[in-house]
Order: sequence, then structure tokens, then C-alpha cells
Amino acid sequence: QVQLAESGGGLVQAGGSLRLSCAASGRTFSSYTVGWFRQAPGKERDFAAAISGSGGIEYYADSVKGRFTISRDNAKNTVYLQMNSLNPEDTAVYYCAAAMRGIAPMSGRYDYWGQGTQVTVSS
Repeated sequence: QVQLAESGGGLVQAGGSLRLSCAASGRTFSSYTVGWFRQAPGKERDFAAAISGSGGIEYYADSVKGRFTISRDNAKNTVYLQMNSLNPEDTAVYYCAAAMRGIAPMSGRYDYWGQGTQVTVSS
């Protein structure tokens, strides 16, 4: 069982940056792939980025590639999402999720979810 808690969301102007954190409970955190998803009002939850348990493999959606960077510190049971060059289309609730499977962009492959953190980008 893994419990996840996101933090770091907030209001930022277009072109700005934010770093989200996903803190996890559990002694086997390094066994889990962790993904970041986001859901804008009235839209489906979309994949943003994912990282393998060891941190050696990263995978990004085309919409965030080159602007977002996912990383993890297994000693701190935390995964980060550094978001740069933000634009209003990045406004959404951001969720982290964990899976005992290989890296994948499909939300259905993730077993544990946090409650989300709001990111709002003003123009």
C-alpha cells in the first residue's frame, strides 16, 4: 500500500515556473513507477510525465516535453515535477500516481493516486 500527497501547486504567471512534489509513504517506494497526470476543468485526466522506480527512465507527453522535468529521490520517498515556461493551457489539477508496473502513460495502469494540487497559470 502506498499513500501519495502532492504539494507545490499555486498561481503563476505565464512563462513562470513551479516545482511539484509527490511525497509517498511505504518502504518499497523505489519499486514503483510514478506518473504525473493533470486534469483541466471539463476535460479528461491526461498524462504528463512518468519515471521508473530507479529513476533511470523518464517519459513525457509531447505537450510538456522540453518544458517539464520529472525526477525522484528514493531516499526521501519523493518525486518531483519541475515545470518551466508555463502557459495558461497548463492550468489543471495535477495528480501523482504510483504503479507496480513498467512506465506507461495510461491512467488505468496506476494503482495509487494522490488527491491533487491545483496549478493556475495566468496570462
